[in-house]
Amino acid sequence: MIQREHYVAKVRPFYESDLIKIITGIRRCGKSVIFNQIMDEIKKETDNVIYLNFEDMRTSMTIQNSIDLFNYVDSHRKQGKCYLFFDEIQTLQGWHDVCKTLRLQNNSVFITGSNSKLLSGEFVKELSGRYVSIRIRPFVYKEIYEYCQQLGKVSSISDYLVWGGFPKRFEFETLDAQLQYLSDLDNTIVTNDIISRYKIRKTDLFRHLVNFVLQSNARIFSAKSIHDYIKNVHSNCSINTIMSYLSYLEEAFIIESIGQYSTKTKQELAFYKKLYNADVAFNSLRCNSNRYDITHNLENIVYNELLYRDYSLQVYNSDKEIDFMAQKDNKTYFIQVAYSVADEKAYNREFSAFEKISNCHQKILITNDDIDYSTSIVRHISLPEFLKMDEL
Repeated sequence: MIQREHYVAKVRPFYESDLIKIITGIRRCGKSVIFNQIMDEIKKETDNVIYLNFEDMRTSMTIQNSIDLFNYVDSHRKQGKCYLFFDEIQTLQGWHDVCKTLRLQNNSVFITGSNSKLLSGEFVKELSGRYVSIRIRPFVYKEIYEYCQQLGKVSSISDYLVWGGFPKRFEFETLDAQLQYLSDLDNTIVTNDIISRYKIRKTDLFRHLVNFVLQSNARIFSAKSIHDYIKNVHSNCSINTIMSYLSYLEEAFIIESIGQYSTKTKQELAFYKKLYNADVAFNSLRCNSNRYDITHNLENIVYNELLYRDYSLQVYNSDKEIDFMAQKDNKTYFIQVAYSVADEKAYNREFSAFEKISNCHQKILITNDDIDYSTSIVRHISLPEFLKMDEL
């Protein structure tokens, strides 16, 4: 596995801190690998390290509550600073109580979990200022390229646009095997991580919503608009149910939303959000007859890449919508994404979106075109070029 230095570098300054290091992200995005890479670094300096994986039955049978965990650490740690690594700890009842205690007893605590309830309101309130969280994501293209080189394989942007960046899939030799893995992962996340955890009874309604939302990535929605669509089939659903189901998908890191900034109200529109998938494979798995939604997947890919590079994002709405207002280091970029602007109609549509944007800010168009369509005020970046960049 490649060294994911981008994430390890964010954790490294806190190795010696008594802050709880929380590493979160969607299932199978590579959190455990990063855990191991951090442990390997620390083990070069000390052997006072304890690792527990709470998805391992041997661990869950031995440690069934917070008292068991406290006693285990107390009996296994050595004198001096101890480094504790708890993988998928959210499955242990009362985990946050024991972590609060352990951090005060000369331990450096690292935890992972595949659910944003690790950062629930109660936990955040109790540990305000006493934790740091790092979000891990599936591979971006540069990581795919590096890993495929390591495996002796060829990576392609077209493959990334359709099947995304879950790390494990690249280890399988055939596309059929990769699709089987992704399908099983999709089913595990939806069934085990949501339906079972939240004891959802209206499973047909929930699956209908999941399929609709994951096939509709990179589009603006409100809970009401989704409800209006779903109720055509499930007349007994309510907007509150839709909002709950969407929150479950976000808690499992399957989808994310960004707000729409309106120049008319000079504020974010609270009811309208643009939804993106954690990985475009969730969209492609739901397509029929190889008619993949490359246009919206491309925008979703750009979204994931920008977040990886630590840009804060909003949809910008003047008279026309601009896909991203990206901000970082006191700089603002306005970004449009399109598959191609070779067609004159598409060209005029995408470039006209920038008309009312001040030239004080950089205006960027990202497409899959090979030809450079840059103008004196709009910078055109081809998708292959963008995927290789570190910064805009």
